[in-house]
Amino acid sequence: MVKFAACQYALERFASWNEFATHFAALVDEAAASGAEIVLMPEYSAMALTGLLSDDLCADLHGSIAAIQPLLPEFLKLSEELARKHGIWFCPGSAPVLDPDDKFRNRAFLFGPDGPVGVQDKIVMTRFEREQWNIAAGVDGLNTFDTPFGKLGILICYDNEFPLLARRLAEEGVDLVLSPSCTDTEAGYYRVRIGAQARALENQFAVLVSPTAGHAPWSPAVDTNCGKAALYVPSDYGMPPSGVWCESEAVFTPTSRWLYGEIDLADVARLRHEGQVALFRHWPDQILP
Repeated sequence: MVKFAACQYALERFASWNEFATHFAALVDEAAASGAEIVLMPEYSAMALTGLLSDDLCADLHGSIAAIQPLLPEFLKLSEELARKHGIWFCPGSAPVLDPDDKFRNRAFLFGPDGPVGVQDKIVMTRFEREQWNIAAGVDGLNTFDTPFGKLGILICYDNEFPLLARRLAEEGVDLVLSPSCTDTEAGYYRVRIGAQARALENQFAVLVSPTAGHAPWSPAVDTNCGKAALYVPSDYGMPPSGVWCESEAVFTPTSRWLYGEIDLADVARLRHEGQVALFRHWPDQILP
């Protein structure tokens, strides 16, 4: 059995790094105090750092992501300290990171009780990322992470909408997919939700989603945010018929809120062998003409 916490994370603006860090740490402290062992925050959570910039730089779509690069090491240091302090598996979400090839990539991070575990880049970019923001696709493939609760994988937002990515993780033995997300419309939220539920069904694993929330009018990248935190599972023995293990109540919320729950991932994995259906085993080797 593992306890988890997924955040509907409101991107608030703070006057200083210390104010931001105090707020961020308090949020994670709250999740850890609930007993959560896996803690997930959303895609582009680090864009909250743009709120520390001047008004002109905040409003500059490309300039703002370049300007927060010197702040990212402190953000990651803080995330590591929180994971170590609470003995949790902590994904603080993702950030646009400038790589040595001078391209920005949307990178999620994972920390464990003993420090950094690894990273996962987003594989498929949305139109906004491709056409307006110039965020490049990840080139290092998909990673998996061993934990005491089972094997984890990460699919960032849009990546949930592409079945073969999740299939690769399933073939690697992943039990739980962490899905940090950032959507600005209800349609976007539902696309991620439908994709996450479909991936849970097809691969007979669980998908934990954490979205951005609220309004950040100072940022052209994450100005409007909506979505529900949720854990999705296959619709099968011992699972809710809807495939929704739990989810937050509202799509729109002005403040950060946690969704808490617990699940035995072995019960989900058992469905691959003992379920009413065997979607993982019955995956076709090729698409029929």
